[in-house]
Amino acid sequence: MREIKRKTIKSFLPKRGADSNKGTFGRVLVVAGSNTMTGAALLCAKSVLKAGAGLVVLALPQSRQAAAIAALPEAITFPLPETDGVIDLRALGVLDALVKAFNPCLAVIGPGLGASPAAVPFMKQCHLPLVADADALNRLAASGLDSVFPREQITVLTPHPGEMARLLKTDIARDKKTREQQVRALKEKTGAVCLLKGKNTLLCAGDEVWQNPTGGCALAKAGTGDVLCGLVAGFLAQIGLAEGFNLASAQKAAACAVYLHGLSGDLAAGDLTDYCVLA
Repeated sequence: MREIKRKTIKSFLPKRGADSNKGTFGRVLVVAGSNTMTGAALLCAKSVLKAGAGLVVLALPQSRQAAAIAALPEAITFPLPETDGVIDLRALGVLDALVKAFNPCLAVIGPGLGASPAAVPFMKQCHLPLVADADALNRLAASGLDSVFPREQITVLTPHPGEMARLLKTDIARDKKTREQQVRALKEKTGAVCLLKGKNTLLCAGDEVWQNPTGGCALAKAGTGDVLCGLVAGFLAQIGLAEGFNLASAQKAAACAVYLHGLSGDLAAGDLTDYCVLA
């Protein structure tokens, strides 16, 4: 197992040319949110921009659009059909039209999505690089990994220990050895770049597992996973456009995201204590 180093992350960070524009740094489609978890969608979309991506299109339940516009004016927001507060199957045609209209370089699905029946069908129809998190992973676990995988385009999966156990239909990993076995197993079953969140988040994109040294209990708070998901997507948009969307660029993006996410938590805890840090 290899520890992620600060100097490695510095070498991975995408460069920012002085003559760049928002198109240079990527457009990201975020499919997220429900009537009870609008905040998750907003945290994710804001983090895409905070990572340096040029534009984010936030597609969320139509009843949540006004709240999203007020909270994140930098995003393009688009209302999706919903039933009982969650995105429903009618959204699939709308999302297909959105992809054609805005030409995003990648998509994100999951934060705050709730029990949306559109999650797995969207993952199947989406021909973009994809970052899947949270409720998208729970829906995937219910339908089975082979309902979506293998995919032609690169995928990044970001489960916490409970989601990982559901995806693999096994017990929650309680020790370092089992965590490593699980992140390797998910990578082998899907071909995706896989994260296993928690203390010393693990990253598997190939034969080697990388371990993140940053972060601690200050990040044990609702919403921090949504932030991490957005950071992965924001960095992948930039690195992927510069180097191609493949396992190597996705591994670099995920490493940047987990390291800087953890470091941000450490720095915030230094100011606020471990108790008071918010996503």
